[in-house]
Amino acid sequence: MTFDRIERSTIAGTVYGHVDSAFAELADIFTANFEVRGEVGASLSLFHEGRRAVDLWGGRKAVGGDAWDEDTISIVWSSTKGITAIAAHHAVEKGHLDLDAPIARYWPEFAREGKEDATVAMILDHSVGVPALRDPVKPGGFADFDYMCDRVAAERPFWVPGTRHGYHGHTYAWTLGGLFRRAVGVPLGDYIRSELAVPLGADFWLGLPTSEHRRVAPMVYPTDPLFGGQSRANHAIENEPGAPFTLMMTNDGAYDCNDPAYWPVEIGSLNGMTNARGLATLYSALANGDLLTADTIARMGRTASASHLDATLLMPMRFGLGFMKTTDNRSASHLVDCTLLLSEDAFGHVGFGGSVGFADPAARMGFGYTMNRMGAGVMVGDRAQLLIDAAYRALGYRSKASGAWV
Repeated sequence: MTFDRIERSTIAGTVYGHVDSAFAELADIFTANFEVRGEVGASLSLFHEGRRAVDLWGGRKAVGGDAWDEDTISIVWSSTKGITAIAAHHAVEKGHLDLDAPIARYWPEFAREGKEDATVAMILDHSVGVPALRDPVKPGGFADFDYMCDRVAAERPFWVPGTRHGYHGHTYAWTLGGLFRRAVGVPLGDYIRSELAVPLGADFWLGLPTSEHRRVAPMVYPTDPLFGGQSRANHAIENEPGAPFTLMMTNDGAYDCNDPAYWPVEIGSLNGMTNARGLATLYSALANGDLLTADTIARMGRTASASHLDATLLMPMRFGLGFMKTTDNRSASHLVDCTLLLSEDAFGHVGFGGSVGFADPAARMGFGYTMNRMGAGVMVGDRAQLLIDAAYRALGYRSKASGAWV
């Protein structure tokens, strides 16, 4: 590899890092994101064949604020789910979990209200049926792990588990987290640190200690209408107070991702703290077979649930067991930032507003992108997708016309 050192001034601050000359287009796009696409602060990392080929960061932690440094981290919202899913599959390999087992084997209290036959795999593919809670969450409830586990265990499912899928945007934290503590015996955050992050040298935290708070870039919430304002989900939030999407977006106990009181707690669906290098490091270990067996990686990459109408998001979605798969919503002109174009071999997860991490075992690529200015969609916008596109082009892929890079 031939590395080029990067130091470029932009209207939002300076971009730093290095890039393998074969991936030089990514540095150009990353810089342009600050100049023409409203980026405030961000990081980008790509590993190819186990070697770091792109490592960039820049901009500011807040509009007009301090510089985004090499070790700056931020909340990555649902990109957290991909890492907790890696932990779940790791626990399966260690014999702590059986994907086909009923949840009741590990968590008897969950087996009620029609969830008696729900399996572990149904948690991971978003078909277990509790994407939201009907009764109000108490103020600050997201910071009370046991309370939230009790709530999801007691909830009546919105459909018969396993018969359809609907994105468990928030409740995934406690369906998977509650199961994990009972089956494995330790919190997800502790397991990720000891079994994944520390051994691999990944700067990822689920439950951020106070000593690390100084590194956090707060999120800049989107100002554009959610999903573009014309989606079925927008219609639901305006007209259907009992719809899963409405409840997911409104019944959160006044959660605020920028409140440091939430940073030290485990919310395994949304409050992972990391940067692009942290995400790419973890996914690179999967892409190169350095962490889990080939059988496990094949299972992780397989599509497990997909439909033209996710029961929560009310748009086409595709999921693996804990991961998002390439999902092409470009033909739906009313949906903004609701597409993610990868290869069919790839699997990973996006975070609300646009962060993303994924592994592509066929390309032997681990990819991570994080930022603080959020977009309006549930998938990625131009800032991330243009970077992903450039990565695939650099590796010899030719087209995404089919909805997947080939």
